[in-house]
Amino acid sequence: MNQFGNVGVLFIAGFGPIVRDTVASRKLYGENLGIPFKEETGGYLHTEALKGANSFALWPLSHAAQSCFGNDAWPDDIPAPQAWLEFDVDSVEEATAELESRGYRMLVNNRTEPWGQTVSRFLSPEGLLVGITFTPWMRTNK
Repeated sequence: MNQFGNVGVLFIAGFGPIVRDTVASRKLYGENLGIPFKEETGGYLHTEALKGANSFALWPLSHAAQSCFGNDAWPDDIPAPQAWLEFDVDSVEEATAELESRGYRMLVNNRTEPWGQTVSRFLSPEGLLVGITFTPWMRTNK
């Protein structure tokens, strides 16, 4: 752990999008991705059933554009994402087909990256760049 004064980050305690369209967000994360949420008063959905982040990164928009579109500029006709989020799944191909059948437009479709990760990417209702991934090195027993 690195420490600056009295501040020492130990781990990511939580992450989630700020939603504007609760119906669309509940559909994506709860129904389509199968995340088991508990619902609190006022529509606050949460879960402690997912394992934590294995990576936290500051991903330049130019790199995300390169990953999705093959050049450094994000297209003007697609809203630029404010954050990225990846969910590792057993089969990227099956998850991608399911999400596409439910109307999600893939920006990257079942591509194996040079570093060995298989990924499909799309924009969530909140504008997050969501990856459906298979990341072999994160699957080893620790």
